[in-house]
Amino acid sequence: MGMESSPFKLILGSSSMARRQILTELGYEFTIITADIDEKDAIISRVNITGPLEEDTRPTLLITADTKEVLLICGPLLISSEVKSYLHLIGIEVVVYEGTIREKPSSKEEARQFIKGYSGGLATVVGSVVVTNLTTGNRKGGWDRSEVYFHDIPDEVIDSLVEEEIMLNVAGGLMLEHPLTMPLIDTVVGTADSVMGLSKALTEKLIQEAL
Repeated sequence: MGMESSPFKLILGSSSMARRQILTELGYEFTIITADIDEKDAIISRVNITGPLEEDTRPTLLITADTKEVLLICGPLLISSEVKSYLHLIGIEVVVYEGTIREKPSSKEEARQFIKGYSGGLATVVGSVVVTNLTTGNRKGGWDRSEVYFHDIPDEVIDSLVEEEIMLNVAGGLMLEHPLTMPLIDTVVGTADSVMGLSKALTEKLIQEAL
């Protein structure tokens, strides 16, 4: 859905390359505007986890960006009479491993610990998306989850992944699309786009609901 055929302008509040790629695959054109926000303090609202996620477990994170804050960031864009609606989209994800929420690794050593833990095991990816209509104030949000089952991950692969440092920029040090990671994935229960950071189905649904 290109912008030339759309009555709304989409603003992506994320610098994530994966989210940009996914929105482009969906056919959207968009403007990127990000705020200097500490995700741990301002975006992720946590619920204590006491054990593995079950089928009926409620989402373990919610995006709580304030609409007024978004308007301050994006307000100067609201000037075109040709655009009926301005939509602001934000997304965040974490990896849940053995009942513990994992965000971006804080160091190479933590990244190594994260990846080694996935060897022969399971990682659950939980993601939230919120779309705010800046014209009407209407906000819609949702979440989804996927499970990634791994084969044994050799130490030399872990070393290579850690040395690249790109794993420091992704939740849980988990990058499904990395060429070293892909051959070591046994099964994905869910969708690749969800694991990469933005569920296509959920995003499309929320955009339509927010209009």
